[in-house]
Amino acid sequence: MSKILKIMVIALLVVSLALSFGAGCALGTRTPPSSSQSLDIVEEAWNIIFQDYVDRDRLDAGALSEAAIKGMVEALDDPYTSYLDAETYQLSLSGLEGKFEGIGAQVAVKDNQLMIIAPIADSPADKAGIRAGDKILEINGRSTSGMSLVEAVLLVRGPEGTSVRLLILHQDETEPEEIEIVRAEIELPSVRFEMRQDIAYVNITHFSERTDEELSPVLDSIAREAATSIILDLRSNPGGVLPAVVDVASHFLKEGVIVDVVDNQGKHTATAVKHKEATTDLPLVVLVDSYAASGSEVLAGALQDYGRATIAGTRTYGKGSVNILRQLKDGSGLYITTARWLTPNGRLIEGEGIYPDYELELEEDAIQWAIDYLRSNG
Repeated sequence: MSKILKIMVIALLVVSLALSFGAGCALGTRTPPSSSQSLDIVEEAWNIIFQDYVDRDRLDAGALSEAAIKGMVEALDDPYTSYLDAETYQLSLSGLEGKFEGIGAQVAVKDNQLMIIAPIADSPADKAGIRAGDKILEINGRSTSGMSLVEAVLLVRGPEGTSVRLLILHQDETEPEEIEIVRAEIELPSVRFEMRQDIAYVNITHFSERTDEELSPVLDSIAREAATSIILDLRSNPGGVLPAVVDVASHFLKEGVIVDVVDNQGKHTATAVKHKEATTDLPLVVLVDSYAASGSEVLAGALQDYGRATIAGTRTYGKGSVNILRQLKDGSGLYITTARWLTPNGRLIEGEGIYPDYELELEEDAIQWAIDYLRSNG
């Protein structure tokens, strides 16, 4: 078996694990096809192509291998699972470390459409007029139809000083607009804080490796200011690294499970509250919207399950999957969904989202609603 074919076979084994979970929670109710038999068929097809194809000089083993892996990934019909070529794989390693080079907008796939969750304040995207809910139809003239989330993100990102052209369809508009944005180095502070008289307003925009160290002094400030309650704003928060979510939750919960991870074998791995020096038991309202996703849903779900916070806003995005990056032997990689998140009470987040305790109208001033709620409830 050739080196390229071995790479393809390894990838098929990885994807087959995701498929076994992707069938749902009915593990054991049906007998999956033999993986060795499937691999034999793949190798048989490979050999026939190289033996019988008329234009043998045109055969490129690397290109065929890449196409086979892409085909398997596309067959999963999972927007969060992607194949990355070697160059893209290296770019993807500069994840959530607190800064990156790009336009400063967080994106997601919703209803098979690439869209903006939120532009980062004062970023090139924000200054160019990019808004939450915008649909991205093209990137540098290339249609985003069928494009994976990871592929799109890496196309939009790029070196500081270079530009990217986006064809954008704003919400409630019928004609798209082409916007050219010059990339910059984006600093990503994830926590904003201010006092609204005696109520502390804390906005967490995403969860990075620095979120916990940003939040701890904020909680100290809240104590010094003698705040009577807290508004935690997770609207348009797309998530981030799970350990940061656990750290944040541990400032508000004294004990218990924060999230339950269920893998493709049905194995449950619970992550519990961690000891923190700075904690608070002040009354808490958490604001969410349809763009609050992933880690923000884990946090809101845990606080809701324990009755620690009142959740207000709209139903959240419903992205409750665990994704990891696997490198293949040729330097390429697979960004693959490996597990699902459940709230402490066992609620599935993927495709469901978190339902608020109080649903707010879109035009309603959510912060003022939270202030009024906290005041009226002591």
